[in-house]
Amino acid sequence: MLFAAFLSAGCGSDSFSPDLAFVSSRDGDYAIYATGADGGSERRLTEDYDVQSAEPGELFRAIEPAWSPDGTELAFSSQRDGRQRIYVMNADGSNVRRLTTSKLFDANPSWSPDGSRIVYSGGAGDLYVVKADGSGVRRLTTSVAEERDPAWSPDGYWIAYERREPGGPTREIWVSRTDGTGARQLTRLRAESYAPTWSPNSKRVAFSSNANGSAFQIYSIGLDGKDIIRHTDSADAFEPAVSPDGKRIAFSRDGAVYTVDVTGFEKKLTSGGNDSSPAWRPAQPVQR
Repeated sequence: MLFAAFLSAGCGSDSFSPDLAFVSSRDGDYAIYATGADGGSERRLTEDYDVQSAEPGELFRAIEPAWSPDGTELAFSSQRDGRQRIYVMNADGSNVRRLTTSKLFDANPSWSPDGSRIVYSGGAGDLYVVKADGSGVRRLTTSVAEERDPAWSPDGYWIAYERREPGGPTREIWVSRTDGTGARQLTRLRAESYAPTWSPNSKRVAFSSNANGSAFQIYSIGLDGKDIIRHTDSADAFEPAVSPDGKRIAFSRDGAVYTVDVTGFEKKLTSGGNDSSPAWRPAQPVQR
């Protein structure tokens, strides 16, 4: 149950800024909310939407939040203009702007550690990279496999993602260099493994998998493909996110966001209402 291999990175936030972003449909539409590291003070970030007057298929669905490295912005995916695309907004929900303009299905954004680029999944299952200003889109992967949900490593050298071979019954976690070269399989669980996320030291990847044959649980694995650790052991657990200090993993379960610490202790953070997709705000310098 321990994941002491995750390094401490320090954690700090001012009294105004949230520590964790997440998605909820508690108001009828999928929106991005924020809360503190120990829960409480939940606040909606994306704009309110008149659910009652919406036609079928018109809901904005702001989902998949991803913090910029400096904690001042959030990338997310949304179909507010009729297609699923990547957007960026300020941490308080203001200044929303569209980043991608393709006719493909763009989702799962993840920032480079220097904040200059965002990797995302698009189309029928390929990875793309775009500059933070929306320019310079390029395709990262070219295989016939379905590759989704990329996560840029904190050290800037790797991108982890989930991959399904053509016609394959399972998904495995893979990693590649940030230019798409050197792709290699990380897990060999013959299971459904999803949503990779990195430890602060870039030496481990956490993910959700039904490797035990039934319920989905949170696991982590070393970058060398060894030392698999299971962190949860009860009901289904999805969408892990490692805290900036490496001491907790946030995840979604039964319509709420939970955390599990190095001892295996689990705590419910959000009030529930179909809450999912937790994303920790990166550690910020202490204000003096």
